[in-house]
Amino acid sequence: MGGPCCVGGTRSTGTSMRESVSQLGNDPEMEVNAMPGDVSPTPDERTGLLGYLTRQRTALRLAAYGLTDNQAREAPTRSTLSIGGLIKHVAATEEYWIDLVLQRRREPAGDEDDYMANFRLGSDETLAGILARSDEVAEETERAIAGISDLDQLVPIPKGVPWFPDDVDAWSVRWVLLHLIEETARHAGHADIIRESIDGATAMPLLAAAEGWDPTPWLQPWEPPA
Repeated sequence: MGGPCCVGGTRSTGTSMRESVSQLGNDPEMEVNAMPGDVSPTPDERTGLLGYLTRQRTALRLAAYGLTDNQAREAPTRSTLSIGGLIKHVAATEEYWIDLVLQRRREPAGDEDDYMANFRLGSDETLAGILARSDEVAEETERAIAGISDLDQLVPIPKGVPWFPDDVDAWSVRWVLLHLIEETARHAGHADIIRESIDGATAMPLLAAAEGWDPTPWLQPWEPPA
């Protein structure tokens, strides 16, 4: 069993959730502090989309803060979902969509058992390992999007896939990024519920603990049970 795991690995578009952005607009003296847990003001659409995707990944990862490998495998609700499995699934899903953007083929995932295994942290896997994998996928996404000059670039829709529309030929890169934000945010919400069911921890105290905030009358950083 692994020890408690940290979040770590936030990407360049959303490093600290308390980062500040200077030189907004045309006033080089202006500085705006980002609201804790929010995305800083962004200069353009591409940076904003990547920033919000980073923020949702961070929200998902926060649910794992301080958990052991065994806790990351727990499914304490009526659902079979676990925090470790959700992080693993979201990373694989993001990789799949970026493959579509780049029109890059990989070997098929396999049968239904293989698909369902993608929602579970296996006995031979660790929380630290899947967090590192999530980092790798995030870096690949940023490299891929940086290499695309136009977010209107078409992304052909694979044919013969039951969950894809037959009456649409292509999405745009912008659409794919918005879809990834939606998908990641949805599962981050699942992870919040699972984490609270494991030990009562909630998002903002976990964020405060992960970033080392000082305690305040309105927010106490999460601490591991004594």
